[in-house]
Amino acid sequence: MPIICHLITQSDWQQAQGAAEYRAPSLALEGFIHCSQDEAQLLRVAQRLYAGRRDMMALDVDTARLTSPIKREPSRSGELYPHIYGPLNTSAVTRVRPLLLDAQANFYLGQPE
Repeated sequence: MPIICHLITQSDWQQAQGAAEYRAPSLALEGFIHCSQDEAQLLRVAQRLYAGRRDMMALDVDTARLTSPIKREPSRSGELYPHIYGPLNTSAVTRVRPLLLDAQANFYLGQPE
């Protein structure tokens, strides 16, 4: 069961509750949903793009359950990132955790909700 991670705001995740699928804004803009290959990569991305925010969540996504195709593609830096080419079926989400901030304003993953 290979797991990838997706960053999402609390409000977007609340709106996705009860829905069969979630469509991140990047799906309409870029044609795919951004993900991270592991927790370390997810935390680096969160720190770079969402520093200081207190409304971020991490979704663990089981790639074996995805109904949309996934591709691992290099970023400008050459680091590989998984991209979901279609909506994320919520049945593939196996765990949801809040991103919390430590005393130095660095993100860490909280306990599952």
